[in-house]
This record gives sequence, structure tokens and C-alpha cells, in this order.
Amino acid sequence: MTQNVKGYESIKPLLYPESVAVLGASENKYKIGNIQLQALIDGKFQGEIFPIHPTADQIAGLKSYSSLTDVPNSIDLVIFCIAYDQIKNGLIECAEKKVKAAIIFASGFSEAGEEGKKLQLELAEFAKLNNIRLLGPNCVGLVNTSNGLIGTFSSSVLWVPMTGKRGVGYVSQSGAFGVLTYMAAAQHGVNFNYFISSGNEMDTTLEDYIEYMVNDDEIEVISGYIEGAKNPEKLKLAALKALEKRKPIVLMKTGRSDAGSRAAASHTGALAGSDKIYDAFFRQNGIIRVEDSEDVIAFAKLFNPNRLPKGRNTAIITSSGGRGINEADRCESYGLNIVELSEKTKTEMRKSLPDYASVSNPIDLTAAASFANTEFFLDTLKVLVNSPEVDNIILTEFPHSWDEHNKYFQEFMTVAKNSDKFICFFPFPLGDITYPKTTPILVENEIAVVSGALNPVSALAQLVEYGQFLDRYQPNEMEEVFAHENVVDLLTPNATLSESEASEILARYGIPTTQRFVVNSQEEAIERAQQVGFPVVMKIDSQHIPHKTEADAIRLNISSEDEVIQAFDEIMSNARNYNPTAILNGVSVQEMLPKGTEIIIGAKCDEVFGPVIMAGLGGIFVEVFKDISFKVAPLSRKDAYALLEELQAKTILDGARGQAPADKEAIVDVLLRVSQLMMDHKDKIKELDINPLIVYEKGIKAVDAMIVIAEENIKKELIGG
Repeated sequence: MTQNVKGYESIKPLLYPESVAVLGASENKYKIGNIQLQALIDGKFQGEIFPIHPTADQIAGLKSYSSLTDVPNSIDLVIFCIAYDQIKNGLIECAEKKVKAAIIFASGFSEAGEEGKKLQLELAEFAKLNNIRLLGPNCVGLVNTSNGLIGTFSSSVLWVPMTGKRGVGYVSQSGAFGVLTYMAAAQHGVNFNYFISSGNEMDTTLEDYIEYMVNDDEIEVISGYIEGAKNPEKLKLAALKALEKRKPIVLMKTGRSDAGSRAAASHTGALAGSDKIYDAFFRQNGIIRVEDSEDVIAFAKLFNPNRLPKGRNTAIITSSGGRGINEADRCESYGLNIVELSEKTKTEMRKSLPDYASVSNPIDLTAAASFANTEFFLDTLKVLVNSPEVDNIILTEFPHSWDEHNKYFQEFMTVAKNSDKFICFFPFPLGDITYPKTTPILVENEIAVVSGALNPVSALAQLVEYGQFLDRYQPNEMEEVFAHENVVDLLTPNATLSESEASEILARYGIPTTQRFVVNSQEEAIERAQQVGFPVVMKIDSQHIPHKTEADAIRLNISSEDEVIQAFDEIMSNARNYNPTAILNGVSVQEMLPKGTEIIIGAKCDEVFGPVIMAGLGGIFVEVFKDISFKVAPLSRKDAYALLEELQAKTILDGARGQAPADKEAIVDVLLRVSQLMMDHKDKIKELDINPLIVYEKGIKAVDAMIVIAEENIKKELIGG
């Protein structure tokens, strides 16, 4: 038997069951089986509830059954409140009853060692064969506030207010952290439609729930906590569909350590820590990465699908000079531009503001505006909404004396509603007096109100970036395919290819390389140097000496026959001394290129995302400056250009200080060809470096290259594999 329902719809019984059985229901109020049963009752679950207990006739006022098969009605969802060693029998009973879904809280599976991992795989396969979708194990369950499904033993989720903004879904790979985020969000006025703790992800994964929420019309913002992606291809497809539907995906990703990358052979391998690749994957697919749960909550409060910021230019209205400066500093640090207001705008403000007020940005109305002259807030807003240089308006204070009947407040709301500016209020956190009494009306009328405790400036910057990404996004942009020669004969298993071998692979994929010849004698070296034309470069060619500078086995600007002879002898001698066991193919004699801009293009086959492409400032300083950026292959032309735009060195490529601009089109062409090479041979090529790649005003050439090949017959499960 195989899964009958395909795709995201198959997990609907987990979120919208019509009936729920609590396996392991208990009469003891301190046991998980009682806590879970009571949570369903207290949450007012809109469906049938069946306690399962071997002997009880009734629990919590509900008829109890001795087994799942004794229940006369059909069961959509079973919540396992039983021990680790009883799970297998419970699933067998679910199969007999044709249950559609189950939540497993118990731990002791893959997180506990090999035996637990073996049992988890066995149970996952059994559930798949019997069409049972599973959440967990080792999770705290889920909550659906739309139908009262409190499928968690963490009954503290019932202690929070339920009067906040809805339309937000949240899935977490950490149970306890997820519960805390759910509660904090509710206390700050955001009630998640869904809270899902994915646990060990025996069957359903974080990506499955994100995909479901993308297709749920009730969800406007998809958020979560992720430690690692299990199905990055599904996450990518969900993210692209979310972009088409203008639904932001906001993820808090932990683990910024680059541990494990230091042993890599190439520059790319050394620099491509897992966190950098997650960053690249998120940026590439429009996923918003945040640093903490507060960022998730603040973004959810700010987001309005009908009113997105149009740019970074921001004006601040404050009644405290110090607070205004503080927020201005914060805005600039997150990439928002505290725009210099035009003289026309300043002149208009001076017409209604006193001389002691500051009309520079941030606009300081002084304390008088909060108490005696509240109309200053209205007068200033009227001017700013008509200022073409302003995209966003932040208020750091708002009159507490205003109520819904106040004429200034009513006019303020009319002005705000009729404006296309993004207007928001970030009050200083002051406990019970943080929010003025008009806050609900402000929120209802699309003015976001977010406590300063949530760092809303950071969230606003993320929202601006998201809006700009949407403006640039072009769906269905495909990678380009280039004609090329076969390279399989050069992919020696478990080897670091010599420069000549690596360069030949590049050349077969249409990437320009220097003219070169590998020689084994002084005489041949002289002959080839004359053929190439002086000056030439000479360097060792060996699979066992990938970094020739370290071996002192490279000579530049060789200009005569005598210098060729001397260089040949020194290179061979130094190479033997550096690695006496190395197999030396000989000395490579190649053209000496004129000066240009040195960049690096590299690639790595990541164990999670598959082929990843890197570019940055090249030469010997690549690991010093680390001005690099990544994209996950396959690359589109837009991806390749975006990769270059993310570099600090883009000003050099554009032609800094009167220098001629570099041939970006040629760089993009190489990036796309490297992407295709890696995708064609992702089961064979582990790492690739082209360093330096010299780019000119017109044209480009690879000077040095290295390719690391995987062991024979070893294939990893990668994207697109």
C-alpha cells in the first residue's frame, strides 16, 4: 500500500482532524495523557474526542475506550501519550483502524543512538505503507487556533491572550523554543494560526508544513525556527511559490559556526561554511533570515500584504531628541536611509511648527507635542505624506491623550489611510503604558504598532528588502545550457587534479584559459616558451601539490632562455623538497597575462544543498579579505549578476577611481558554465577553484585552477540527484 494523497494535502488530517483519539489517556491529572485530553477540551476542539484507556469507562466527562479498534467512529488523528516502547504496537493498532495521522511525543529515537535510529526508520516505513502521516517523535505537538486543536501536552499555550493579529503560521525544529515563541507572540499581539513542533521529523518535516502554509489562503506570513533543512529542494519550491503569492517566509536559523570547513583542500571549501550557504540559499529564494524570535514577531506585526514599503528612505517623527537620534542610528545600521529632507519639505513644516522644533530628520517636535500641542503630530504627517523623498515614516511617540473622538486623531487617520507611505509607530517599552488607547484603531487602519522591545527597526529593514526582492523577482527564470565536450575521462576518482588537468576540464566547458604546455626538460621548456612568447609563467604541475606558492614552485615574468633554464631547475627541486612522494607531471609553461582585475570563482558540493557556486576578490588575498558571496546551483543569469552585486569589490568591478570597468558579462558567463559543470558532475566533483581569474575591460582568462574529485562509487543525496 502506498500513500494515496499526494503533496501538502496529505498532512491536513494532522491540522484539521474531525476526530481525535488520545492513546494513553489518564485519570491522573498529573500525567501527560490527562493533560493532553484536558487541553483538547479547554481549547474547545471542534470535533470528536476519544480517550483510550485499557480499563476506564469515562475520563474528564468523555466516554473512554479500551483500544482504538473499539471506537465505533472513524479516527483522523491519534495523539500518542504513551512510552517509547509502546509506540510500535500503537502504530499497528492505528493501521488496523485506518487512522490518517498521529502525533508522537516520546523521545528515545534517532536522537538517542543507533538503536533508536533503527526503530525510527522502521516505524516511518510502516507508517508510510499504511498511509499514516506522523508528527514527531521527540516533539511537543501542534496547535491549530482555528479549530481549537491543542495537540500538545504543553498546556501553557492556553494561558495567553487570543485577541491579536492572525494569519501567521509557525513551525519549529525546537519544541520548547517554539512554545516560548508562540506565547511571546500572543503576549505581543500576534496569535499564530498554527504552531507546529516538528521534532525528529520521522515522516513530516519543516518543509512539508511550510509548503502547506504557502497553499493555505488563511496564512499571510510563514515563520519558523530551523536548525537544518532535510529537504532543501522542497523548501526552494515552496519559497518560489510563496513569492508568487506574496507571502513572506521568515526563518530564524541557528548554527553560525564554520566548524569542519578548515580541512577543505580548496579556497572555496575553506570559506564555504554551512551557515554562509544557508544565507545564500535564503537570499537566492527570497526567504527572510532573522536572528531571534523577537524579529519573527516584529515582522509579523509589520507585514501587510496590501501596504509594503516602496524604498529605504525613512523619516522619523519624535518628541524626544535623544530617542530620535537613537532610532536614526539604528535605522542606518540596518540599511534604512534617514533621508535629508528637501528645503520645500522643511519650509512646509516650519509653517505649523514652532521655532524650537527641529525640522531636520529626525524631526523633533519636542515634549510639547506629547502634552500641550498634540496637533504637531498631525501637521508633520500632512507634510511628510506629500514628500516624494520619503518612503517610510516612523513615529517614536504618539499622543496618549487622543481617543477615537479626538478631531486631530480622526484627521490623522484619514491622512494616513489616504497615503501610500509606510507609516508605523514604535513606542518605547514602558509596561502597561507602552501603548496609547488608540492602538487598536491604528492597527485596524494599517498603521503597524510594534514595541521597541522587539527591535522593529530591524524588522522594517527586512520588510523593505523583501519588497525590493518582490519587485526584482521574475518567476520561471531557467539556467542556461552551454554546449561542451565530455570530461569524464579526466575525472580521476579520489584525486586533486593537477592544474593542467583542471584547466583542460574548464576549456572543454568553454571557459577561457591561458595557453600552456607541460614539459619535462630544459630544452622542451625553452621551445615551448618561445612558442608561447616571452614573458612566460612557469609552475609545477602535480596532483599532489595543489598550492604551488606554498611549495615555492612557481616563477613569474620569465623573459629569456637562461631564466627558463634556471626556473625549470628551481621549480622541480623545490617541488621534490616540498613533497618527496609527489608525482610530478612536469613544469607548466604558460602565457604571462597582462595586469587585470583578479577574482576567484569556485564551487563546492555541499552535503545539504548540493553544488554551491562562489565568487569574490581573487589572488593570494582571497582568504585574508574574504570578500566572497555564494549561490546554490543551478544558477540563472539573474543569480549570477546578483552574486556579483553582493560583493564589496563590486565597486572595483564597476571601475573605481577612473579604472576601466571589468567585463561583468564575461564573469557571468564563467559563473554559468561552472554551475553547469557542477550540476553535470555533482556526484564526482567535490570542490573547484579558479584562482586567479583575470578579467579585463573586454574578456577574461583563468590563470590557475584546481578540482577535487570524490571517491569512486560514492554518491551523496543532493538537490536534483
